[in-house]
Amino acid sequence: MTIEESDVQGVLRRVTDDLVNPPTLLEDVRRGGRRRLRRRRAVLAVVCAAVVAVPVGGALHLADDGAAVEVASPLFDEPTRGDLAGDGGYLRQVRQAWRDGARDAGSGVEGDPHVVWAGNTPAGPAAYVAQRTTVTPEVSPAGDRMIGYAAFVEPTAEGPRVMKWETVTDTNDGNSSAVLLGPRRDVLVVLDAGYQVEFSPTFRYAADGRIERTFQPVVFRDGAAVLSVPPQRDRVTVALVRKSASATTTVHVANAAHLLFADRKATPQPRSVTYTLPGAERVWGDTPAAQVGDVYENALAAYVDRGGMHRAGASPHLIVYGATPDGRQLLLESVQYDDDPARAIALLAHAGAPFRPVASGFIDWNAPLPVRLRLPDGQGVLVAAEGAALSYRVGAGEWHDAGRGAALLPADATEVRVTATGGTVSTVRVDP
Repeated sequence: MTIEESDVQGVLRRVTDDLVNPPTLLEDVRRGGRRRLRRRRAVLAVVCAAVVAVPVGGALHLADDGAAVEVASPLFDEPTRGDLAGDGGYLRQVRQAWRDGARDAGSGVEGDPHVVWAGNTPAGPAAYVAQRTTVTPEVSPAGDRMIGYAAFVEPTAEGPRVMKWETVTDTNDGNSSAVLLGPRRDVLVVLDAGYQVEFSPTFRYAADGRIERTFQPVVFRDGAAVLSVPPQRDRVTVALVRKSASATTTVHVANAAHLLFADRKATPQPRSVTYTLPGAERVWGDTPAAQVGDVYENALAAYVDRGGMHRAGASPHLIVYGATPDGRQLLLESVQYDDDPARAIALLAHAGAPFRPVASGFIDWNAPLPVRLRLPDGQGVLVAAEGAALSYRVGAGEWHDAGRGAALLPADATEVRVTATGGTVSTVRVDP
């Protein structure tokens, strides 16, 4: 018997309200939306998707005639792990809470729910549950199939509570799952998916805007690791990555999106402010944006929070294209996480060669001249002030017009005059 399209649509309609809108991986994702589709892959760690795939070893295949054929799956079939695996009373409570939720949702699950892990935590007893579905529609990415649902179960004063369900697919990309528990969200539970995982509880910025994190191995015991972390109520500072991590190996934290978007507002979509400086066409041609390529996954790696989860910042997204006196491509990009200050990173490259960051710092959008970066090798001073008329001088010499919004000043410039759109005039010293 084949699955009719109407059957699939019916199941999806019944379960949509119970699905979490979680962060995906640095894609659009990451997350955070993207300020531009390509850039979001690197500068944001969080965006909302319709469902999230929980990886498992192949749990179901389709026979040639389209019928579902179940095969062994660790997620559904292996014995319960954790120090509460033998606590029959607790496991009955967990299964009943799951069944109550399934009955209310009309979710199309079948059989008994399987408790994958159950254990004690400083926040109280917790568990992770999975259950197969009666239909297995194809889901994104193409070729994957939905085969079930899974969710963490958190402790409450009323007993176990099933958190938002997530879709389980038949793929296995090795990504563990994790959850933050407790009233202060200061207990992190990481499931053991058979891969080495690294953990960072907090992060900070260096003076030049680079991200500084310290990672340590996650030590699993009987199916999971239970870690104490700083409270994660207003923002998520923890990061979880598979070892040898890249942008695609962030470990998913099930309730990160709920914490980041507790007010249920959508992620900010920063206004894009782009300037192309005079002479840029000499090294960029007519379409500089089309030539940037993968600079954000390489040159900006030190400014991107690998494994971290954030909202998009609300400050303008600044991009500047230009050319240096010695003929290199000049690119400036701003990056902002959450309510943190935005950072500006200037990058240089010879045409066709990889970009590399050469100057960076924080942006003060309330200052008369928010961006002021000195380029190396005497290539000038890059300045930016949205919409403002700019001019400069050297010492006590005459003032020279530098255009509007952004400019690359000579290396020996000593002062910048900024005339804001409202008419306010400010003079800013340029550091040597």
